[in-house]
Order: sequence, then structure tokens, then C-alpha cells
Amino acid sequence: MESKKDVFLQVVADRRSIRNYTNEKISEEDLRLILESARLAPSGENAQPWRFIIVRDEESKKFLARISKNASGRRFTGEFLSKQMQERFKSLEDEEKKIAAFKKLTSGDVSGFVSEGDLILIVIGKKDVWDLPYDTSAAIENILLTVTSLDLGSCWVIAPCIDIRDELKVKEYFKIPEEYKVISILSIGKPSRIPNPRPRIPLKDLVFNEKFGEAYYSE
Repeated sequence: MESKKDVFLQVVADRRSIRNYTNEKISEEDLRLILESARLAPSGENAQPWRFIIVRDEESKKFLARISKNASGRRFTGEFLSKQMQERFKSLEDEEKKIAAFKKLTSGDVSGFVSEGDLILIVIGKKDVWDLPYDTSAAIENILLTVTSLDLGSCWVIAPCIDIRDELKVKEYFKIPEEYKVISILSIGKPSRIPNPRPRIPLKDLVFNEKFGEAYYSE
């Protein structure tokens, strides 16, 4: 029998950013478990500033997809024109893959997929809570891990929230009160394709002993 530790680490290792979904619906039982895991997240002074809007209406999902696509397109086009994108991808030697990546980013398609899942979860939070970005991030990570444990998929998208003009459109459309900030949206559904794991920096390059630069691990 697997230990709780082994099961948990496997869920963490299996988590992916999913951008391709089937038409399968999420059960109300699974959705409640996902939201319950978010509710149980830690928050500074137990403020629990998070609130969630479940979006299943197709027109509303398409609205969020348009906002996300346009926002990401603007952001990455700026990165391309400033040459930052070329610098970021300089280690990618396959020229065709590099061009495809540039196109996916500058077109905004990297975020335009969000309407393809069964639902979108809008995460908002109370503006007057000091630790708002940290608290809501803890709740979102709980959601992502719970989704993975249910053999579902999700992707954490911040595109509609970076530019205040986009955030205001989202707030108006979904009647979100002024005292709340839109933090992010999460597409959730049944994956039709699970991507390979992305490379991770080894612990020996991440963890230091007493002072920065003094490696804690040798390998």
C-alpha cells in the first residue's frame, strides 16, 4: 500500500498545465471537492479573501477566451518587438519550433484555449487584505493539485487580470463589486492530451546552506 507521502508526491509530479480537453463534464461531487480544497487553503490572519465564480455558460466562456487571447497577444508581441522573446528562446535550436512558439505567443493562442474546458473558475479576492496575492495563490495551488488527483486538468491563466482595462471588462461582465480584484482564471476539464513534464532546475542549484551561493546539496 502506498504511503500518503508517496501518493501526494505523485500528484505533485503529475500536475500539468492542460490546454486540450474532451467534452466530458465535471461532476458536482468533483467540483465541490475542488472548491473545498481551495476553502481549506492557508491565509494570513485567516482572512480567507478568496471568492470564486463558476462559469459554464458558453458565451461567457468565449468572452473570457477573447479577453485572454487579446491580452496575451499584446503582452507577447511587446516581448517579441523588444527582443526579449528571442533572448528567452535562444537555446531552442530547432528553428521551426521556435517560429511556432513565437506565433503561438504573439497571436495570444497560448491563452485563447480557456473556453475549451467544461468550466472556467474566476478567482477574485478582497482588495483590503494585505496578503491577497499570496493567500489566493495558496488556494489556487490547492485547486490545481486536487484537479490532478481527480484525473482532471487545469491551467492557471492570468492574462485577463494583468492590464487594468481587461480586468475592468471582466468585472463589468460578471458584475464583480469594486472591493474585489480579479486574480486569475482557471480552465478545468477532462484532458484530451497530457503534455510531457517540463524540465526542472535541480535542487543543488536552488537550495543554499546558510548563505546564498553555498550549495546545500552536491547533486
